[in-house]
Amino acid sequence: MAASRPLTALDGDPMAVEALLRDVFGIVLDEAVRKGTSASEKVCEWKEPEELKQLLDLELQSQGESRERILERCRAVIHYSVKTGHPRFFNQLFSGLDPHALAGRIITETLNTSQYTYEIAPVFVLMEEEVLKKLRALVGWNSGDGVFCPGGSISNMYAMNLARYQRYPDCKQRGLRALPPLALFTSKECHYSISKGAAFLGLGTDSVRVVKADERGKMIPEDLERQISLAEAEGSVPFLVSATSGTTVLGAFDPLDAIADVCQRHGLWFHVDAAWGGSVLLSRTHRHLLDGIQRADSVAWNPHKLLGAGLQCSALLLRDTSNLLKRCHGSQASYLFQQDKFYDVALDTGDKVVQCGRRVDCLKLWLMWKAQGGQGLEQRIDQAFALTRYLVEEIKKREGFELVMEVAPVLKERMVKKGSMMIGYQPHGTRANFFRMVVANPTLVQADIDFLLCELERLGQDL
Repeated sequence: MAASRPLTALDGDPMAVEALLRDVFGIVLDEAVRKGTSASEKVCEWKEPEELKQLLDLELQSQGESRERILERCRAVIHYSVKTGHPRFFNQLFSGLDPHALAGRIITETLNTSQYTYEIAPVFVLMEEEVLKKLRALVGWNSGDGVFCPGGSISNMYAMNLARYQRYPDCKQRGLRALPPLALFTSKECHYSISKGAAFLGLGTDSVRVVKADERGKMIPEDLERQISLAEAEGSVPFLVSATSGTTVLGAFDPLDAIADVCQRHGLWFHVDAAWGGSVLLSRTHRHLLDGIQRADSVAWNPHKLLGAGLQCSALLLRDTSNLLKRCHGSQASYLFQQDKFYDVALDTGDKVVQCGRRVDCLKLWLMWKAQGGQGLEQRIDQAFALTRYLVEEIKKREGFELVMEVAPVLKERMVKKGSMMIGYQPHGTRANFFRMVVANPTLVQADIDFLLCELERLGQDL
């Protein structure tokens, strides 16, 4: 008798399941959406690690807990977490809480499907290709390929792997034995995933040749030429250049056209890490910062950053039309990618990627785009630039402020423990620690920038 009944949550009581989820959604709306995006609330309720462990009671027990206790735990988890949707969360290159993107995330989490075949994800296979097609068009390509990846770091690693495979296809079977010493080139302002990717792929961090940047953080094409010649003289084979559109610290945009010229002369794969700055392509006013991106072979673009699509939403875009992704990564698993299916098997995109199971990342961006339109998203980008200019001008007016300050760690500790806001800091070259202001949240207004400056004054008045 018992075996004939499905075992579901809450002893198979669908009414209890629905009641629980309604209560959880209510807590999410109250704690994460209403309070989490309100300037009158704290960015975080800071607790030291040992105290937080006790408050959350993290140990897992053999006996289950009551519905009421589970709801208390849900509320506590949100209460003690950092509210990245808060208008005063400037700490990372992602922030804000777009309601339509959140709706998409709720739907995909509930459906709990994988992106690998049309039979298991028919809506999302078609949707992903349409979204990627739109992103490629903004880059300047009318054809190509692509895939959503679990973050910009992985997108950059995919580009390295594809560039290596295109140059030395035997490496798929023979591995590193098929390769001479390789060299790839990137700016000293690049994201750390370039070196990490080189290590992960077996190229080694020594294969990464660091190109000089100017005082604004942009790669110097003349030094790129010099580094390529030096690598060749040392017996290495150059194969890839990774430029950056929107560097992590300074937000610099490398001169893509000039870099593309170098790549063309030397026959190198041209990758653009536009994880942060790719969304600027939506702005007619500012897209000139990425002039030349259409000449790239691959582009990494994270709509979960400047567009606010929500983690994670990272696209790898390719100009290639020869099915390079599948040739490089495909393994033709017969239990999953059968070639005698009753529909077009070209729709089974899972063999393009290293993963098997792959979450759906296209819906949040698609739904947000449907709601905002390209014009609405363009306004978000232009507003971010406008607020950045406003911030710079206000800093110049205020006595005691410089663009580089030595007291960043002290102020960071004070603001986090107070919960008033959160800003990241780091050193840069010979400069001491300074605050890296990330202006991306689409709900930001000038009053939030004014609060930021005034709060820094208040927190540091005794320093």
